[in-house]
Amino acid sequence: MNVKQRTLNSEITISGVGLHTGKPATLVFKPAPVNHGYKFKRVDMEGQPIIDADVDNVTDTSRGTTISQNGASVSTVEHLLASLVGMEIDNVLVEIDGPEVPIMDGSALVYVEAIEKAGYKDQEADREYYEIPHNIHYTETERKVEMVAMPLDGYRFTCMIDYNSPVLGSQHSAITSISEFKKEVASSRTFCFLHELEMLLEHNLIKGGDLNNAIVVVDKDVSKDELKHLAKLFNREDIDVAREGILNNIKLRHQNEPARHKLLDMIGDLALVGRPLKGHIMAARPGHAANVAFAKKIKAQISREKNKKYIKVYDPNTAPVYDTAQIMKILPHRQPMLMIDKILELTKTHVVGLKNVTMNEDLFMGHFPNEPLFPGVLQIEAMAQTGGILVLNTVPDPENYITLFLKIENARFKAQVKPGDTIIFQCSLLQPIRRGIAQMKGVGMVGEKTVVEAELMAQIVKVKETDTESKQG
Repeated sequence: MNVKQRTLNSEITISGVGLHTGKPATLVFKPAPVNHGYKFKRVDMEGQPIIDADVDNVTDTSRGTTISQNGASVSTVEHLLASLVGMEIDNVLVEIDGPEVPIMDGSALVYVEAIEKAGYKDQEADREYYEIPHNIHYTETERKVEMVAMPLDGYRFTCMIDYNSPVLGSQHSAITSISEFKKEVASSRTFCFLHELEMLLEHNLIKGGDLNNAIVVVDKDVSKDELKHLAKLFNREDIDVAREGILNNIKLRHQNEPARHKLLDMIGDLALVGRPLKGHIMAARPGHAANVAFAKKIKAQISREKNKKYIKVYDPNTAPVYDTAQIMKILPHRQPMLMIDKILELTKTHVVGLKNVTMNEDLFMGHFPNEPLFPGVLQIEAMAQTGGILVLNTVPDPENYITLFLKIENARFKAQVKPGDTIIFQCSLLQPIRRGIAQMKGVGMVGEKTVVEAELMAQIVKVKETDTESKQG
């Protein structure tokens, strides 16, 4: 039985203070449509820019994970993202009126409890897991970081930390199913060493810290005067060192709470891969920078596999969905601007088209005649026409409509296309068509090689009757 995507059943509002900036922020978690994923909207900024929770948008990992896009940033996103993954919520828009996600009690517990209270609802589309196909390794020799993702039909996580600290020692934590997140991981708070705390205080880098949201590990001898100074800084009457070797500002929720929190951080950082994972993740001495690098490695593997899926083996003896004559009944383009010869596949969400590049095309008389290359701009045009067939297939009388392309983004040309090549284009909807607007991802392949890819936005427009008569005539 396929698992359906989930979004929130109702909105959630949470307010707090950012650990590092000390700035207050209010979060509003809003239900989102299928395939939306996790996105942040900076409602305090002009234009309310949106930031995708994507590993490619990470801009800083020095004191938490910061993502940036469209001229906006949101920092310390890892606990919030971990709570969404842990509660198996797939699609959420998080509106935030500040630059940093509130630290709350230093764990993901507040977010988890709020999500549980709001509840969730299943959506129409299936959840698209990425199943780890083989061992994916990441190492940092200097920091002794080791990570590996291994195939497993489930979600298992094992984490080990070792800071050469006589107080912490070597700690391990693990979950054998994501369903254990709420009980075993969510309440584990962030931690730091006393010497790190003093450095951060000296440089005014934890403006939102109040000793209620962090475990402070005492890794050196501390005088009474130093403890009095810390108590004064945090508006406390008294601070001492507890038997466990930590400041007595808070009590441990778990004996291995630091290791559990590192596991929490990693779950949040790996959410930036953009797909729920199936596999066994093992990590030794993880940190935000390593987590992000590992997430990029997993995402790169997903991209390689996705590109391979675009490969279509064309059998010339198999009848296409549409031949050239049928395509001309749908698209208004004609020679020399009709760029698609056949449609090989067509569903409600994707289309596959074929373009034979021949030396007989007029363009080669003027475009590098001594070294003929099929122009990149015409590759995009052919991709757009393929996508146009998909879009126009959603109306009952496509001959009375045209598609106007509104935007082209992230276009990349990866290999030359020459006469004799056959390009197979696949365009897939990124989200359902709404109000006549379609957003698609397009990829062009020659053999097993990706030659072009882009994201397209198009609008369905009805043509006037006179235009229709002219087109049909």
